[in-house]
Amino acid sequence: MRLEQLEYLAAVVQHGSLRRASEHLHISQPALSEAVGKLERELGLKLLDRHRSGARINRSGRELLDHMTAVLESVDRLRAAAGDQNGVARTVRVGTVNTGTSSVVAPAVLAFQTGRLSTTVEVVDLQHRQVLDGVVEGTLDLGLVNLLGGDEVQPDLDSTVLVRGRPVVVLPSGHRLAAHDSVSVADLRDEHFVAMRSGYVMHRFAQRLFGDRPPATTYRADGAAMGKLLVADGLGLTVLPDYSVALDPLCRAGLVTCRPVTGDRTTVSLVLLQRRGQRAPVSVSELRGALVARAAAYRSGGATEREMHTESARTGS
Repeated sequence: MRLEQLEYLAAVVQHGSLRRASEHLHISQPALSEAVGKLERELGLKLLDRHRSGARINRSGRELLDHMTAVLESVDRLRAAAGDQNGVARTVRVGTVNTGTSSVVAPAVLAFQTGRLSTTVEVVDLQHRQVLDGVVEGTLDLGLVNLLGGDEVQPDLDSTVLVRGRPVVVLPSGHRLAAHDSVSVADLRDEHFVAMRSGYVMHRFAQRLFGDRPPATTYRADGAAMGKLLVADGLGLTVLPDYSVALDPLCRAGLVTCRPVTGDRTTVSLVLLQRRGQRAPVSVSELRGALVARAAAYRSGGATEREMHTESARTGS
C-alpha cells in the first residue's frame, strides 16, 4: 500500500468521478483507476461503485474513509512540520471580494502567520463569481464573499457565516451629511455616487436601494477598497457593509466615516467558502480556524470598535 493510493481515492471521493479526479491530479484516468484498483485488491474490498455517471464511494469505502483521512492528515502535519524546519515555502490562496479586510481578514492572517515563516498567504482580489468558481475548481483554497439575506450558496460549497452586518453609507468625514445620524435614500440620490461594478453583491444592493431612480452622477469601482479610496478623494459617496468600513485605515485616519441608511433593515453577511468534501491541508484548516476565531472576536467587540472609530472620524481626533 502506497500513500499516493490513499490520496487518489480521496480525490475520487472529493471530485465525484475518476475523470475529474484524474484532471485534478494531472494523471491519466487509466493510471488512476489502476492505482485505486490495486488498493482495493490489497485490502480485499471494493471501495468504489463505478457507473457511467461517475464513481461513488460505497459502504465499505465509507467505513474506511475516516481511517484513510486520518493517515493523510497525519502526513500533512508531518510535511508541515518538516517545511517549517527546512524553510520550504507553502502557499494558501484566499479569494476575496475585498470585504472585511481590516476587521477580520488582515488580523486573522497576521495571527495565522505568527510562527509560520514558511507559509505564504496569497489574498486574491476577485469578483463574486470568480471567487465561487475558484473555490469549486480548486485554484483557491478558501473564499470570502458578501451575501444578502435570502442568497444561497451552491451545493458543492460549504459556507460559514463569519459576520453579519448592515449596509452603511460611506462618506468623507467633512461631508455635510456626516453631521446626520443616518442618510436617507433621497439625500443619497442627490449626491455623486460610487457604485460597485456589476458582479459585486453591493452593486445588486444599490440597484434595490435606488430602484428606477439612481443618482444622476455615478462612478464605478472594482471592490470596496477602490470605492473607499474614491470616497476619500471626494468623488462621491458609496454603500458598503459596515464590517468593510470598521477599523479601515481611511476611517482610523479620519478621512472617511459611515452612517446607516435611514429606514433600511437589510442584512449582509461575510461568508467563508470551502469546497465541500475537500481534504484540506493543515495550513488551510488552520487559516480557516484563524478566520473563524477573528470573526468571533470582532462580533464580540465589533459594535464598540465601530462606534469608537465612527466617533473618531466625526470629531477628527
